[in-house]
Amino acid sequence: MTVPQDTNPGSTGFDPEQLWLRPAEPRRGRKPSFSREAITAAAVALADAEGLEAVTMRRVAAEVGAGVMSLYSYAPDKETLLELMVDHVSGELPLTTPLSGDWRADLKAIAHLQRDLMLRHPWLPAALSTRRTPGPRTLAFLERALAALRPTGLDGAARLEVFAQLTAFVAGHVTYEISQTAAGRSPERNAAEARYLAAVAADGHHPELAEALACPARPVTPEATFTRFLNRLIDGLGTD
Repeated sequence: MTVPQDTNPGSTGFDPEQLWLRPAEPRRGRKPSFSREAITAAAVALADAEGLEAVTMRRVAAEVGAGVMSLYSYAPDKETLLELMVDHVSGELPLTTPLSGDWRADLKAIAHLQRDLMLRHPWLPAALSTRRTPGPRTLAFLERALAALRPTGLDGAARLEVFAQLTAFVAGHVTYEISQTAAGRSPERNAAEARYLAAVAADGHHPELAEALACPARPVTPEATFTRFLNRLIDGLGTD
């Protein structure tokens, strides 16, 4: 999924220092009746309901009852608005539960929190597919993840890489989950596919597949599948 471009012709591009380290102030005119937080929340609500394609400066302006040009004082372009949206929903990630000290268990818990967040906001995996500059809420969760990985003995750069790998795994898996739900495969289709694979496995030309299909069936609910894949990923992580 690509993010539609909807930018202010006068914008000079995304500036993380300007966005995250300086207060949001309107550039000129009287004080508006909306805020950066309200703009971001409206954009998130639109994306949740209709997808990222629906999020345009015009639509967001209509949601907050503002003129389009007045929004550019708070989000000068679509890229900046997307940065704000990602950080806004990152604030839903809980930070108060103490870490256990078992880095694998803590990392698995973090991954489940990420999955829950992405399922609540199905546009988030696509938004994360391009590089984002972490805002304050995102940084708070990143700090927790790095702390969870401290018992590994990995240096800071390696811990960042592990967290990036984990987030990419979660985003990819959630994208697959969402696509499968949208496809709405019928029981008849699933049964036909099972019969086909059984026939292929029995032809004598695919012994590896035959062995795999002969194994006991595993739970195929989204939660069970995610947990199984996650365990393999994290349990296989080394600390070298």
